Amino acid sequence: MIDFSLSNKQKEIQEKYRDFTNRLIIPNRLKYDDLAEFPWDIVKQAYKEGIMNGPIPEKFGGKGFNIMDSAVASEELGAGCIGIGIGIDANTLALTPLLLSANEEQQKKFFGLINEKQGVAAYCLTEPNAGSDVAGIKSTAIKKGDKYILNGHKRFITNGEVATFHTVFALTNPERGARSLTAFIVPTDLPGIDIKPRLQKMGQKASVQNEIIYTDVEVPAENMLGQEGHGFLIAMKTFDRTRTGVAALSVGTARASFEISKDWAKNRIQFGKPIAANQAIGFMLADMATAVEAARLLTWNAAWAYDNGLRSLSKLSAMSKLYASDIAMKVTTDAVQVMGGDGYSKEFVVEKMMRDAKLCQIYEGTNQVQRLVISKAILK
Repeated sequence: MIDFSLSNKQKEIQEKYRDFTNRLIIPNRLKYDDLAEFPWDIVKQAYKEGIMNGPIPEKFGGKGFNIMDSAVASEELGAGCIGIGIGIDANTLALTPLLLSANEEQQKKFFGLINEKQGVAAYCLTEPNAGSDVAGIKSTAIKKGDKYILNGHKRFITNGEVATFHTVFALTNPERGARSLTAFIVPTDLPGIDIKPRLQKMGQKASVQNEIIYTDVEVPAENMLGQEGHGFLIAMKTFDRTRTGVAALSVGTARASFEISKDWAKNRIQFGKPIAANQAIGFMLADMATAVEAARLLTWNAAWAYDNGLRSLSKLSAMSKLYASDIAMKVTTDAVQVMGGDGYSKEFVVEKMMRDAKLCQIYEGTNQVQRLVISKAILK
């Protein structure tokens, strides 16, 4: 029997994250869109209320969420503001390699550090010439005694300037290329880390991204995650878990923009009746509502597949991220269209949602790369 209902635990998660979003994210989303600053006050409150680090085990200060629990939470954050939501959710991306490959001593140390400081972490994979092509990474970490000497250039790093530590991927043997890719925890107070000014972006402005230069950074050998050469596998397994989070954020902003434009259309009178009563607008709203439901079900299916250990999880997580982010772009754009001049105005929030949605089609692997992942899976 197929059952699409949420468990009591998931209903509580949904209610808790929706309440947090309504109280703290929605009233502040336009402010942070204007300021283009990291929302530290909201993140600190998220720690206080148990919103941060949901997927981390409870013994290390998290909530022990599975992927479905996390998807329910992320949709509510996305309904408020993807930029602020990413400020919270990017921790999951950076901490997942620890969850997957760190030993218990490392987990206790670094999960403990992030909770003690009520801080955030950054996932440092992308480089100027290596985005979706992880095999193009050039950063190196060469072992010298009980340390690795890290040199490299990372780009578009979410939380880069505000992070307590970076999860960095680098080559331990450049001659072996990507087969030597290895993951390290790099505290940001180590000498030799140069974090460039934040990137100025079209949307998701509450989320900060930076270029980072590592010059002869001495990383303790005990900060290596897993073994040398396991970095590529760690990175791909991380994305299998986290792409459903991007999908859920996308569903959230699509849902919210649909609801805002629907309510506006029901109250906007033209030619003596609400414009929602006109078939041209009513059909647009019908298509938007259908797309949001379809995107959510695909996201939930991918999350369920991961939680139940299905072999197709890479394909399904790629499908969910691809479809939900494409739908977020279309639905937010249609919301602007439904609302006309008001939709295009900064007085209303749907133009911001449209700007925010675009980046969901780009990060954690562009949607063109998701199609590549899917095509390889179905043509095996």
